[in-house]
Amino acid sequence: MIEAIHQIPPFQALALQVKAEAVNLANDRSEARSLIEQTINRIGQQIAPSKAFIGPNCKLVLLPEYFLTGFPMAESLTGWAEKACLEMNDPLYDRLGEIAQKNAIFLAGNAYELDPNFPELYFQNCFVFDPTGNMVLRYRRLNSMFAPTPHDVWDKYLDCYGLEGVFPVAKTAIGNLAAVASDEILFPEVTRCLAMRGAEILLHPTSEVYGQARSPKEAAKVSRAVENMMYVVSANTAGIANTPIAEASVDGGSKILDYRGLVLAETGQGESMAAYAEIDITALRNYRRQVGMKNLLARQRWDAYAESYSQFHGYPGNTMDSGVVERKHFIETQVATIEELAKQDII
Repeated sequence: MIEAIHQIPPFQALALQVKAEAVNLANDRSEARSLIEQTINRIGQQIAPSKAFIGPNCKLVLLPEYFLTGFPMAESLTGWAEKACLEMNDPLYDRLGEIAQKNAIFLAGNAYELDPNFPELYFQNCFVFDPTGNMVLRYRRLNSMFAPTPHDVWDKYLDCYGLEGVFPVAKTAIGNLAAVASDEILFPEVTRCLAMRGAEILLHPTSEVYGQARSPKEAAKVSRAVENMMYVVSANTAGIANTPIAEASVDGGSKILDYRGLVLAETGQGESMAAYAEIDITALRNYRRQVGMKNLLARQRWDAYAESYSQFHGYPGNTMDSGVVERKHFIETQVATIEELAKQDII
């Protein structure tokens, strides 16, 4: 007998599209943190009227990637860690938790974060604060071109946090929340591992090019929603200010998709609260219980793929277990990986 579905009332979610104010030009950590504090104040001022407009049933707000700091450019790993990264118990996190509590929302976003277990490195953290102001989700980006990830210190990371810490899912009053950052939406395995752990809403803080032509990331958002039968909430930046790169290069297209891959809401360019829509977790749970062709989760032959994955080796893990590296390390590792894949006649 199938267990009864836990009912969750529908609610509104908002992918809040805001401009990122980069800290790259800040002279030191003190100046950078002052800029971050200004951003947090501005975000708080934008969230309150956004919720007032949408209504009290707005329970989830997602902020874009890089919204606090922008991204590292010329800085070394240690330089960016010193200038722009938050501690795990940082008072700036407390400020974000206070915004969540004040507005009675789940507040999600993305920040660069230090971890005392891995001195001289940093990770890109997707976080969620619940309405009490507590952080209930900490997901460190697993695939990154130019930043350390848990896979780069894989053995030690697993010792510290276990596999559930690599693929965390927060089971909350509004459903099961998970996150991926930016172009991780292009890596289906990450989202699939989260779906295996019950994820129902995929939070996608991003900073990406937006236009009329549908990019690979746009296709991937639809695919992740359909193949995992989950909502996708994707918040893009409204540009990144104070860098040499043209400000509006990554601007627009924040959206919410349902578990059928249908776009429920989408906004254009500029700062906007237009990408909000209803999330119905009870409907999703009913959909996942239906018998038929569309139930891809129930039709998956999970064990059929496991051996192929276990036998295959591509991008190596543990390449940063000795600590800090120069930025050229990331390119050199990718070049070596491409050469190895070519030798195996895979590419």
